[in-house]
Amino acid sequence: MANAPYLVALALVEFDGKRALPLTGKTQAAAAASAPAENDPANDPGVDGRTLALELLLQLWQRSDGGPLQRAAADNSLLLIEIPLDVMSEQLPLLKASWLASGDTAAFEASLKALVIRGWRLGIAKYEPVSFSPWP
Repeated sequence: MANAPYLVALALVEFDGKRALPLTGKTQAAAAASAPAENDPANDPGVDGRTLALELLLQLWQRSDGGPLQRAAADNSLLLIEIPLDVMSEQLPLLKASWLASGDTAAFEASLKALVIRGWRLGIAKYEPVSFSPWP
C-alpha cells in the first residue's frame, strides 16, 4: 500500500466569514494505479470517490450549524483528487495552511494541480445526480 495513491475530497469554503478547508481521504487499492488516463471523460472516481464526496458534504452540512456556509472558490470549491501518499502527508498540509492564511485561491489551485494524479470537480444540476467532471 505504500505506493498506492491517496484519494482526497476537499472543500474550499468559508464558515461564518472564516476560511476553512475540510477534507477526508482514503488510500486506494493497487488497482487504482492502472486507472484510465487523466481527464478521460469516461473516467469515474468509483465507489470510494462517491463515498468520500458524501462524507465531505455531510461534514460541511453539520458544520453549517455554527454559522453561514459559503463556497470560497466558485465551481472549484468541491474537489476530489488522487495524489501520491507522500504528497498527502507532506505537501497537502502545507498547501492547506498557506491557503487558510492567505486566501490566495489561484496560488492554491496552481500548486495543487502540480501534485494531482487525477482530479474531479463535484457538481449538481436540478433533477440530476452528483456529477464528477475532470479537474484540472
